[in-house]
Amino acid sequence: MHLVQDLLFLLLLSITLVQRCSTKALVHEKSEKIDNTTDQDYFSVSAIIERANKNAGKSNRGFTIVDGDIAVNTGLQNADRCTSSTCKWHKSGNGKVYVPYVISRQFSSSEKNVIEDGLKSFGKLTCVRFIPREDEKDYIFIKSDVGCYSYVGRQVGEQVLSLDRKGCVFFKVIQHELLHALGFHHEQSRSDRDEHVKILYENIEPGKENNFKKYDTINLNTTYDYNSVMHYR
Repeated sequence: MHLVQDLLFLLLLSITLVQRCSTKALVHEKSEKIDNTTDQDYFSVSAIIERANKNAGKSNRGFTIVDGDIAVNTGLQNADRCTSSTCKWHKSGNGKVYVPYVISRQFSSSEKNVIEDGLKSFGKLTCVRFIPREDEKDYIFIKSDVGCYSYVGRQVGEQVLSLDRKGCVFFKVIQHELLHALGFHHEQSRSDRDEHVKILYENIEPGKENNFKKYDTINLNTTYDYNSVMHYR
């Protein structure tokens, strides 16, 4: 059931990418993912990312991790992310949005297969096509760094998307980080989130309040999705 919900979520999100593009509902092929028979809280996307990112923000690498798994350049933590056309991946003449990528040689063949399953899943229901990079200037470099993280939207040149081999190479986590790279925020950052969830600011660690910021998102009359792969729990 959750897999179906996630696929429907991807279909809705595709409408907001760059410009409208036609999509066709396709059946998702079986791929490696989190075992649904185990404790869903322990294996939720947010729980996996939280465990993997315990040390993600502690090294000085020229960027900071905010909102749990979003990379921003140091000094720009308070800036709105992906609010201009420059961070959007462009639509080609045939109506498709092609996003070049490179997968690091750090990953084993089985890990690479899981990553490629996540990349291909977008082509099932959306106009997005992740393609191996040839000589494109802007592209996503998928590597195993400390933790799971991604920038929001298209950056200039190589942009790192981290899938730590120690805890991030899961189908839903891969989809989650790729959605960030396409320009999407967390579900609980939607402009209408206060109508659906309550943020207990008194329980937030001092200095981390900005991680619970709302964004002026375009929701296209879609309902708030508590089961979204982009919703933290």
